[in-house]
Parts: sequence; structure tokens; C-alpha cells
Amino acid sequence: MFLICGLGNPGKKYLDTRHNIGFIFVEKLIYDYDFVLLKKDNKKELYKGKIGKNICIILKPLSFINCSGPVVSETLNYYKIKSKKLFVVHDDLDLANAKIKIKIGGGNAGHNGLESIDRQIGNDYYRIRIGISHPANKQLVSSYVLKKFTKTEINNINIKLDLLSKNFELIFTNINLLLNNIKEKKI
Repeated sequence: MFLICGLGNPGKKYLDTRHNIGFIFVEKLIYDYDFVLLKKDNKKELYKGKIGKNICIILKPLSFINCSGPVVSETLNYYKIKSKKLFVVHDDLDLANAKIKIKIGGGNAGHNGLESIDRQIGNDYYRIRIGISHPANKQLVSSYVLKKFTKTEINNINIKLDLLSKNFELIFTNINLLLNNIKEKKI
């Protein structure tokens, strides 16, 4: 069993904002692979389904990005899933809009959601990094990540997220092939 966690902030105010790219992608997986709702409470939404032959739980922490760690830890423990079978989907300021990279471990690059998770479980998990670009001025980062995408940005992101979802089964067996398949489509 695998745990796929999309990072985002709850509430209508944050819908379609750059910081919510993790929510945007896991909602696409839920729809594309017919996941069913397992549980919804004030801390999380949990969905269960299969991607290929792999049983997966999808987690949307509802505790705001900066406090995601305890919910992720609690879910891993409850389902007895090892951190090496955790995929966290999040926004990345250091990547160009719609660029996708996947890595295991490493630093959190100042991402407070990742920092919260790292404090709870360490950093031995996969990160699906989705580029949102950088506002060029560090002082603008906090407001930038909470703004909605432009039409062009969201169109480009939707193209890449469709490809990522369509090829997602490869994440369990061949990450390099997955990344090559989604690079083929130029936007």
C-alpha cells in the first residue's frame, strides 16, 4: 500500500492558488482513478483506490500546509505504511511553471509543509515537486504562493498534470520513464 499526500490549504479562499498545487493534483488522481472517500473530518480527507495494481490511500491534510506533518505521520502509522512508500505532492518555487521533478529525501528548501513533515517522520519519502516559478523578490513569496494562477499558467499546469496522472502507475516501478513521458509534451 502507498500513501499519496497532496499539500494545500483548506477552504474556498485557497482554491486554485499556487500553494494548493498538491490538492489540485491529488483531486485529479481521485477523479481519474475513481478513488472513494474513506474518511473526512476536520484534520483530513482520505480516499482509497488502485492505480494499476497498487492499492493507494490519498491524503489531503486539512490542517493548513505549515502543519501537515502530524496528519501525515498519523496516517502512515494507522495504515502501517513505511515512509519510503509516501509520495508528497507540493509546489516548488525553484522550478519553472509546470515543470515536474521527483526525488527522495533531501532538504525542504524552506517549504514549511515539508519542514513540518520532516520534523514528524524524517525526510526519507518521495517528493513530487511541481513548479510554480518564483516571483523574483523574496519579500513577495508569501503573497505569491497564495495567489491564483494566471490563465496561461493553469493551462500549462493542467496539460502536465493530465500527463502525470495518465502515467502515474510508473511512479511505483520506473520514475525515470514517468518523467520522460511527461517531458515529451512541450508547452
